[in-house]
Amino acid sequence: MEHAAQRVAIVTGASRGIGQEIAFRLAAEGLAVTVNYADNIAKAEETVTAIEANGGRAIAVQGDVSDPQDVERLFQTTLETFGRIDVVVNSAGILHMATITSDNLDLFDKTIATNLRGAYLVMAQAAQHLSEGGRIIALTSSVIAKSFPGYGPYIASKAGVEGLVRVLANELRGRQITVNAVAPGPVATELFFAGKSEDQVAQLAALPPLERLGQPEDIAGVVAFLAGPDGAWVNAQVLRANGGFA
Repeated sequence: MEHAAQRVAIVTGASRGIGQEIAFRLAAEGLAVTVNYADNIAKAEETVTAIEANGGRAIAVQGDVSDPQDVERLFQTTLETFGRIDVVVNSAGILHMATITSDNLDLFDKTIATNLRGAYLVMAQAAQHLSEGGRIIALTSSVIAKSFPGYGPYIASKAGVEGLVRVLANELRGRQITVNAVAPGPVATELFFAGKSEDQVAQLAALPPLERLGQPEDIAGVVAFLAGPDGAWVNAQVLRANGGFA
């Protein structure tokens, strides 16, 4: 493939879990990929090495999505390396279980900073730099519809992301750029398993009619659809990729 014609993707939170699988899938679809990571450089480099081993092009760029300078550097480094940006996937996120009480304000603030402020900053940079026909895809969550106790900060942050997606789609009118969200249900990742008992995991896995946890590959396939030619007419939508969870 001629590099000048190769499409380029930025995937935040791409060193592990769903983000890593999205990076793998987009690379397999022929895109060059910038693998953003917060602090685990070893995992990010493993992701890049795996992509390159399969004939793809990738770089790893450290950055905290809640930091405007880090996000700007992420986009500038991608442009300097690959010359263009066509797809931006914001997968970076944190999940801290916390009830809605005054003593959990710090956890609320941390969650909003990464999940909502981070999405805002990444989407703002994407809006500034994407070529015509580009794709912006933000990861949210199907747990919004469940209102489980302890998920207040997380649900608040992800509900905010869904609102941003719809507004940005309208703000980009005329540029042929789509803006969508993908809302996974329970997915078998480190983030999901953290702090849950075997019984809790089993209960959540049984909720969808398909009676299993999602796999990172399930979500990556939906993102690849939105990023590819068949997703061109899908805009300002939230695709709930959850096996019927909600």
